[in-house]
Amino acid sequence: MKFFLDTADLGEIRWAEQAGLIDGVTTNPTLIAKSAGDVDPTDILKEICSLVDGPISAEVVAVETEEMYTEGKALAQLADNIVVKIPMIEDGLVAVRRLSADGIRVNVTLCFSSVQCLVAAKAGAAYVSPFLGRLDDIGHDGMDVIRETRAIFDNYDIETELLAASIRHPRHVTEAALLGADVATMPAPVLRKLLLHPLTDRGLDRFLSDWSKIAHPSKVEV
Repeated sequence: MKFFLDTADLGEIRWAEQAGLIDGVTTNPTLIAKSAGDVDPTDILKEICSLVDGPISAEVVAVETEEMYTEGKALAQLADNIVVKIPMIEDGLVAVRRLSADGIRVNVTLCFSSVQCLVAAKAGAAYVSPFLGRLDDIGHDGMDVIRETRAIFDNYDIETELLAASIRHPRHVTEAALLGADVATMPAPVLRKLLLHPLTDRGLDRFLSDWSKIAHPSKVEV
């Protein structure tokens, strides 16, 4: 499974990239707005693309086909590793087909059912992004979408990558990996939690304590 960082915060991206923890980055208009401030959003995206070699998802803000297509083309020109994010709406699917025909990779976002993922894949999406946490929020099991979509894609040898989004905690990552999701994208706090376990800390403290007794033995008076 590949890990993407869901952020536009350059500090978080530098940390994750230098630690060798991520294979790509996903952004959206909300994340860009939080990080950009007075900076041109395209400059933020260019900087992210220079920091990470893997796919960088950049989302359109238009909602009509022609505008999404035009905006997607412009985003794709920012860097070779840009993946254009398009929402799972009817106009969006037409834009997906056109962008894909131009050789531009597309990530269809805001998917909430396996059939939406299938439709997006048929339109030419390189990635489909079901939102697990948001489904959980309304009493559904987001993992059902991962399970069903994985089975459908395997049935028909669909090459579209299944990207588990709206990851809220490490268990989401584990379950998505067990079900065969190709990618999990998560915010930095969740990524950090993947590294942690209380027994690891306890074991390390014990090892260091035992070693200190050997390295610095108590002086014995004679």
